[in-house]
Amino acid sequence: MPLVRISLRKGKPASHIQAIRDAVYLSLRETFNVPENDRFILVHEHDDAGFDYDPSYPGIARTGDVVFIQATVSNTRTVEQKQALYRRLADRLAENPGLRREDVFISLIEVAKENWSFGNGIAQYALP
Repeated sequence: MPLVRISLRKGKPASHIQAIRDAVYLSLRETFNVPENDRFILVHEHDDAGFDYDPSYPGIARTGDVVFIQATVSNTRTVEQKQALYRRLADRLAENPGLRREDVFISLIEVAKENWSFGNGIAQYALP
């Protein structure tokens, strides 16, 4: 169950944000074998005062259209799966909504499976 947080500047149309959400979900399904309907995505829009980033670290030229994608995931994926996710997501976002690959910043937070509760006060992945 990835929990995804997407941060971007305010002012993009709903179709732009929907395209990002869809690309994230489809890329996770394809590369991380996420089950159908396992879709938990939060979008955070920021004004200029709440959006600070370096436009060139580490030698990557970013624009004001940069999108930060942070996914909390179970610590069960290989390095190859992670690399596939980064590539596939950058490719999809370049296709729609037309983001530059340089403007796609992805960070994974890995947690043990017992650190998830999908509801009801139960750690579903910790059950025998």
